[in-house]
Amino acid sequence: MELLGWIVAGLLLVVIVVLLWRHRRDVAAFGDERSSLEQRSRTDSDAARQQAEDAARLVREDADRLAAQSRDRVRESLADVERRREQLESSMATQRSELREMRHAQERMEARLREREDRVAADAEAIAARAERQEVLRAQLKQQRHDLEERLEQVTAERERVAGLTLEAARAEVMVEAERQSRLTATALSRDIESAAKRDADKIARKIVVTAIQRCASEQTSESVVSSIDLPSDDMKGRIIGREGRNIRAFEQITGVNVLIDDTPESVLLSCFDPVRRETARLTLVDLVADGRIHPARIEEVYERSQRSIAGRIQRAAEDAMAEVGIVDLHEDLIPILGALAYRTSYGQNVLRHLVECAHLAGVMAAELGLDVAFCKRAAFLHDIGKALTHESEGPHALVGAELLRRHGEHPDIVHAVEAHHNEVEPRTVEAILTQAADAISGSRPGARRESLEAYVERMEHLESLAASHHGVDRVYAMQAGREIRVMVTPEEVDDGGAQLLARDIARDIEKNLSYPGQIKVTVVRESRATETAH
Repeated sequence: MELLGWIVAGLLLVVIVVLLWRHRRDVAAFGDERSSLEQRSRTDSDAARQQAEDAARLVREDADRLAAQSRDRVRESLADVERRREQLESSMATQRSELREMRHAQERMEARLREREDRVAADAEAIAARAERQEVLRAQLKQQRHDLEERLEQVTAERERVAGLTLEAARAEVMVEAERQSRLTATALSRDIESAAKRDADKIARKIVVTAIQRCASEQTSESVVSSIDLPSDDMKGRIIGREGRNIRAFEQITGVNVLIDDTPESVLLSCFDPVRRETARLTLVDLVADGRIHPARIEEVYERSQRSIAGRIQRAAEDAMAEVGIVDLHEDLIPILGALAYRTSYGQNVLRHLVECAHLAGVMAAELGLDVAFCKRAAFLHDIGKALTHESEGPHALVGAELLRRHGEHPDIVHAVEAHHNEVEPRTVEAILTQAADAISGSRPGARRESLEAYVERMEHLESLAASHHGVDRVYAMQAGREIRVMVTPEEVDDGGAQLLARDIARDIEKNLSYPGQIKVTVVRESRATETAH
């Protein structure tokens, strides 16, 4: 645009030059009037010069204005291009994030597909192995039938032979039969002796268990998921809430605990399913109410102090429990984990007190049986340590606790007793059996645990009805408080291969329709009976 302005100015200057040249020509042509026209020519020249200057000035102003407008348009275009570039970069970033999420989802789906393929392959191998076993059984049955036919022929021939025996031969036959009868009598007598020994063993075992229960009577306390805080006055509720709810929002955000303020006079409630976090929040609120200064910065300061206090309490609780049981060489990393169980309950029973009680029960029973008392007490004391980590690790708490103890160098028999106390692993040692017994005694004694009867019955009925809805199921029994179900099937409708498939289908339905802690074991029982009538 500036070049256009200069071109227009140049053209105007050319016009001026042409006019001056014509003026000079007129002066030469009209020399007679030179004197009279000199003044007019000077006047015209001045006017023309003034006009040229005005025109040039106007041209320059127009050129400057056009140049300014062009610069503004260029700036606006650049700003618009910059905005579009930022929008494009934002859109590309969003698309890249979506692509990453889609890639992660695809990877998870591929992992699930691989896992499902592995399960299908394992099931196929199991079915193939079962088919092979069936073929072997058919061959065995065929061989047994052949042997029976041969035996029948031998008996027939023997009967024909006996009919023509001599006196000596008959006496020999009688002696053989008498020896056989004596052997049968001796076998029956030994079986009776063995049954009597088993009965005596059961009596001794019951005596040991009863003695352990009587010697380890413990008190029982109930806990919940709500803590109540007493306030000096109802005005304190307003200070806890703060201006426009600022204080209560900061408290809930920092502590992770819900504050319930209702119409109850001079009291507020703290609600949280994590008992350690709830106790930390309770101490924080008690200190804030006692101090009177409640604002977000103060809440954060007091909460950090309460966390340190709770950590010290957890340490002391673990050390006191260990001292009560007589354990002094536990790994230092396990002590805080064990102490956290002082704030956890199972159906209302404090888990740390449950461990101490189990240790005493196992020690009493081990002493009665002549076993290593300290070793059995240690196994029973550590059997539920995995409950402190079930919200951080997947799987049943027995296996989680066993893996934790294995990483910290505990004895393999201790680890086995922990992982087998709920039959996730088949118990192989006496210590594991004693740990199971101590756990069952402590949890099943009157008043030890509590659960809503209606909720318990509803959960058991739902579990049984879910399994009974499958084809071929005759009866269903929920066992071990819902940790295992036994499914009886009709043998005419479900074969051995179908029983395995039925167990897997029931397990899948339970996973889809029920929410439960730990694992539920599904056992399908198929019974075949052969009946004949003797005439």
